[in-house]
Amino acid sequence: MNEKILIIDDEVEILTFLQDALEDEGYQVFKAANGEEALGQLKHGPDLLILDVMMPGMSGFELCEQIRKSVDVPILFLSAKQTENDRVQGLLVGGDDYLVKPFSLRELKMRVYAHLRREARKSSSLQQCLFFGKLIINLESNQMFYDSQEIPLTMREFEIIQYLAVNCGQVLTREQIYVKVWGLDATGDSITINEHIKNIRAKLQKAGEQVPRISTVWGRGYRWEK
Repeated sequence: MNEKILIIDDEVEILTFLQDALEDEGYQVFKAANGEEALGQLKHGPDLLILDVMMPGMSGFELCEQIRKSVDVPILFLSAKQTENDRVQGLLVGGDDYLVKPFSLRELKMRVYAHLRREARKSSSLQQCLFFGKLIINLESNQMFYDSQEIPLTMREFEIIQYLAVNCGQVLTREQIYVKVWGLDATGDSITINEHIKNIRAKLQKAGEQVPRISTVWGRGYRWEK
């Protein structure tokens, strides 16, 4: 069992208790005590989130809405707020489930298992999201996000990014990129790749990305860096 779970709760005792319980089941567990920490932990590519509602600063509902801009994995709310309105709001902001504190650990484990099993059935052979630090590339929606904020891209720019990122660490020539994105029958010049790469780099830098994701390998082509 290699699924990754991110637990977000401002109560240290809850975090530790859930981490121990879920690690005993074979899950890889990450923790966050507030919304800002949680957004940073998305770089690990969690398969499921367990999210408290009442936290200092950004509430669980607000955090859920923020996360849903870039990530589509099951979100299970775990909260002492137990009115019908609370449960409905949790679902409306993007949650998939809502469990009231105090809760049954056995029930929580079964809900986690059920959500992950459902996701496994839905998943295709192509990974939906690629994670590079705070940078998230959603291959299903053709969007790229940095620190949960979308970076506007043209269709060609995204296709170039996708081809490079899926082949992370591999040097790809301009000709390879051009044929992949424009097709074998394209009548243009592969030198246009240079301008697109320049624009992509500028957009990444403007978004705040500090890592030079696209390296130029002189005389050979371009490489996407981890």
